[in-house]
Amino acid sequence: MGLMDYLKTQFLEIIQWEDDSRDTLSWRFPDQSKEIKNGAQLIVRESQTAQFVHLGQFADTFAPGKHTLTSENIPILSTLLGWKFGFESPFKCDVYFVNTRLFAGNKWGTSNPVMLRDPDFGIVRARAFGTYDFRVVDVKTFLKEVVGTDAHFRLDEFVDAMRSRLVSVFTDALASSKVPVLDLAARYGELGEALLPLLNPALRQKYGLELGSFIIENVSLPPEVEQAIDKRSSMAAIGNLNDYVKLRMAEGLANGDGGGGPGGQMAQFAVGMAMAQQMLGQAGGIMAQATQPAAVPPPLPAATPPPTPPGAPDLLSPADAAKVLGVTESDVLHALGDGSLKGKKIGSTWRIPRPAIDEFLKS
Repeated sequence: MGLMDYLKTQFLEIIQWEDDSRDTLSWRFPDQSKEIKNGAQLIVRESQTAQFVHLGQFADTFAPGKHTLTSENIPILSTLLGWKFGFESPFKCDVYFVNTRLFAGNKWGTSNPVMLRDPDFGIVRARAFGTYDFRVVDVKTFLKEVVGTDAHFRLDEFVDAMRSRLVSVFTDALASSKVPVLDLAARYGELGEALLPLLNPALRQKYGLELGSFIIENVSLPPEVEQAIDKRSSMAAIGNLNDYVKLRMAEGLANGDGGGGPGGQMAQFAVGMAMAQQMLGQAGGIMAQATQPAAVPPPLPAATPPPTPPGAPDLLSPADAAKVLGVTESDVLHALGDGSLKGKKIGSTWRIPRPAIDEFLKS
């Protein structure tokens, strides 16, 4: 081997990265102690950016294209090396290639439940997961804060840090959005789009990255909240609560338990009172007809409220009212909420006057 052939093997003439992987974020060109000569060719492909680093300092950055390395197109490096009149001799420099394409379909999720204050269910715990797409937009920040001196930096080395950062911002945004949990399913897309302006500034400043999309695939709730949602759906399917209560009373009367249950006892009591009122009304009408002229129709008897059972309190709790009506406590709370059953709410506790129960049975 001649001297010229030997010297050619010591100099880099073509610098490029033929990337065939799908998970590489950055790659350092292996110079193998070789030097870059004047006029060497730098080839940067689409979705790549080349960054020169000299002795730990950022030098020139090259976009996609074919570049001939001369003192004219590496001004920062020329300053760092002290070339006042251009360079003739070879030099050493680290060359990092950064992949700037969109990395799509990365998964994120909350490792712990997010505490939310919901207007319907109070404080609930919610879990969420989905996917996100990102790309490198600031090469120097990305190399400085994320890659460091890693010669081959892959996606799996950074995905955990990205996930924790995204979950933190998502938790704050979801808690401050005050969107009811019943409406979250209809607002996944809207909420994901709303989070991008919150996520991108922080990611760009800290990591040199930018999200292309942030997708929420599911927000799950604890089993007890899901049961409450199912119960609310059942109540909506029932319709009018007054008719439902009357139906339950009629069913209690028809049960073959001898009227031992609270529903059967109340149903028998209500039906007995209705029959007594009807009989008294008929008797009153006969007496009125006997004492008044035949041409004048008798007045209708005034309806009398059902008598209060012995020992019944003047103010009932929802549980007591449920026993009297023969329904569940949730039925009573629903009736209090829509105003069909009158009551007084003291703090977080409902109190129902006995006349309100009588009035509800007559409605």
